[in-house]
Amino acid sequence: MLPPTIPLFPLPNVVLFPNVFLPLHIFESRYRAMIGDALDGDRIIGMVLLQPGYQADYEGRPPVFPVGCAGLITRAEPLDDGRYNVILRGLERFRIEREDADRPYRVAHVTALPEQIPDEHRAELRRYRHRIEALLVAAIERTGAQPRFPPAVPDEDLINGLAQHLELEALERQALLERDGVLDRCRGLIELLEMKKITTRTSWKGGTVH
Repeated sequence: MLPPTIPLFPLPNVVLFPNVFLPLHIFESRYRAMIGDALDGDRIIGMVLLQPGYQADYEGRPPVFPVGCAGLITRAEPLDDGRYNVILRGLERFRIEREDADRPYRVAHVTALPEQIPDEHRAELRRYRHRIEALLVAAIERTGAQPRFPPAVPDEDLINGLAQHLELEALERQALLERDGVLDRCRGLIELLEMKKITTRTSWKGGTVH
């Protein structure tokens, strides 16, 4: 369960999904303070995507998309100059209700958006998984890579992992994050892959989904 308030880490090109790992390098002073406070507390921060045009007020509080994903800091490496290398694991989506302005970094009051998969959606999700695997295999045949889709990886983790790691635009990832549940996200991912004609135009980053 997410706490009612969480610090926000807005970035222009990163979208986090539940149960997916994300490495981050923290170098701005306000976000170094954020990580330090998080490590002293529950280790939870919220990843949000900056809206287009953020450059005009990057040092302030430019608009972000209202739906993000909270992450748990599973590993933190403090560096000598105060920077951090951290690894986040996506926990749960949230919606921003309002922000506080009493700290150097952004803090938001949020509502959690849990993603429960009803039993009746499981069979359909499995069918869609086979469709996505077929699209991806076709996409990388020319590279000579040996992709693997471990059957032990739950369908929802595979969908979220692909949504985060395939070469999609940040706004496309954000649209997938905002989809109403994993099944709807899976449908959206298929629509994107087919629209982009992934079999000839999109590269596969790495050979294993894990």
